[in-house]
Amino acid sequence: MILVKLGVFIISIWAIGDLHLAFDTPEKEMGSLFPQWKEHERHIANSWRRIVKDGDLVLIPGDISWSSNFEGATLDLKWIDTLPGEKVILRGNHDYWWPSSQKLNEGLPPTIHFIHNSSFNWHDITIGGSRLWDTDEYSFDAFIELQHNPQGRVPTVDKAQQQKIFERELQRLKLSLEQLSSKARIRIAMTHYPPIGADLRDSRTSKILEEYQIDVCVFGHLHNITKTSPLFGLKNNTQYILVSADYLNFTPTLITPSERRQSP
Repeated sequence: MILVKLGVFIISIWAIGDLHLAFDTPEKEMGSLFPQWKEHERHIANSWRRIVKDGDLVLIPGDISWSSNFEGATLDLKWIDTLPGEKVILRGNHDYWWPSSQKLNEGLPPTIHFIHNSSFNWHDITIGGSRLWDTDEYSFDAFIELQHNPQGRVPTVDKAQQQKIFERELQRLKLSLEQLSSKARIRIAMTHYPPIGADLRDSRTSKILEEYQIDVCVFGHLHNITKTSPLFGLKNNTQYILVSADYLNFTPTLITPSERRQSP
């Protein structure tokens, strides 16, 4: 459970994605649409405060707020800021509020940091990533009970456009991972869309993560999982961890990197 020791301090790394907060947009409150999400903000806050300590790191890989603009999302971001730990966020496909990097630098609450064509370093931890997008390389239809969300504005994307967006996201992933610190002991990637299939067969994204020697990749996007046994796992020294909030029962999960860089 102890991931990073700094003198007498112990830092743990946690992750939880797809918070889908709606303090500024109550008409999009998830609990009014899906019973399993009822009062999910309270459940997240209670579990978060119970296990996460000040000085810990919490990774949030996308779909943070239902707001359509940064000003509206400020309520959701301030709520996250009140919770223990330093947080690192990544844009998800529903984060329409996400502004320019300059605006994020100027306006994010003090405990929240972001990844966007960039990396973030925290003590011996270095983090990069990109949102990714849908790809035909793998499918999760066999593991998901589809539920229509009338609030989810997902524009129709044809195959050619889907491929174009995915290619662009791969380039953004490389751009970010190139900026990882070479001195860090733990190398983490955040994506919103899954970077690999549940069977852990090689994918274009997994090859990139292996090239940059990523210890752990956390991601979300998948909901209403019907498979009872854990999905994903270890592949070629990279641990793949699904951290969608409902998949985690609205409780941040502890991230345990492989031992590749953990020995002194």
